[in-house]
Amino acid sequence: MKKFLAMLLVAAMVFSMAACAKAPEAAQPAATEETAGETAGETAGETAETAEAPKDGKVYKVAMICDSSISDGGWGMSCYNAMMDAAAKHGWETAVSDSIEQSAYFDTIDSYCTLGYDMIYAPGNQYTDAVLQAAAEYPDIAFALLNGAADTPAKAENGNVSSLLPNATQIGWIAGALAGLMTETGTIAFIGGMELDTTKGKYEGYKEAAAYVAEKAGKTATTLDIVYSNSFSASDKGIEFAKAMIDKGADVFFGDASAVDSGARQAIDEYNAAQGSVKVFDIAQPADLLGQNECIIGSQVTDNSAMVGSCMEAVEAGKLGGDVIYGTLENGALSAGAVSDLVPAEIKDQYNAYIEEMKAGTFMK
Repeated sequence: MKKFLAMLLVAAMVFSMAACAKAPEAAQPAATEETAGETAGETAGETAETAEAPKDGKVYKVAMICDSSISDGGWGMSCYNAMMDAAAKHGWETAVSDSIEQSAYFDTIDSYCTLGYDMIYAPGNQYTDAVLQAAAEYPDIAFALLNGAADTPAKAENGNVSSLLPNATQIGWIAGALAGLMTETGTIAFIGGMELDTTKGKYEGYKEAAAYVAEKAGKTATTLDIVYSNSFSASDKGIEFAKAMIDKGADVFFGDASAVDSGARQAIDEYNAAQGSVKVFDIAQPADLLGQNECIIGSQVTDNSAMVGSCMEAVEAGKLGGDVIYGTLENGALSAGAVSDLVPAEIKDQYNAYIEEMKAGTFMK
């Protein structure tokens, strides 16, 4: 019944918007488990004004599902913008259902498949089981799984799943190098959303890069044990974790937890305000978020739009998946964002030099 209602809601909204669809000016309202798919209709049928029509004349459609909000100022927003940018470039119509519960993953995907969407975009390893189940039932639909494991495409019996896999270790390096250079207390922190392999990889990269650059600078950088919120939307957990880690001496933070990271930044900003100056810092990801919070001193940036666009091109060429699309510093999919003026000039220079070493493959060697 829940699946049937979700499909009806998506279909009704798509039909009602067909005559007047346009690109949204802001993020759409969140979908709950009961209304999963409802927000899809609010963007279904939209095409960016600058979109180029596909070469074969067909209008392709992509739908994104997300368990965090696309207005979270972090992961959800960045992944949504990646889809929108890729769709604008390739002339695809788009839809999104955000803030959905884990129990609604498959039903929401199934609803879009029933409505004839050409590609489903799921931005996170946590959607793997739902994606593989849907891919088995819909062999003619492509599925793009961001942060999907390298072996996931081989598990899809119809060869219609692609894993978009940014290098988690390098993501950690980009943030860790800045953290190791900036820490004054010698203690830094990492907040995770769910205990995923990609999150663990980011943590390990962050930890080792920070320790390495700190030692080179004649100091130490110890990373506190990773904490998990088991949610990407519980901003209150981010506030709780940040306060506890600041009490343990952490003065630089990095996270992989979407809205939870936003909560942590709120707590950090409040702490700094009470101190009368910015003494605790945060490094954002996966977009350049400098200026969003006073505590943000830099960002790790992932160009997810390029990887999503590669999947769109494959669909247009008649290939539905079956491969892994890697994102690295070397191919430009990963990069460091702008650095705050809170970072001294000499540290900026050292940081930029380390980023160049990462690109060249000589970092920590």
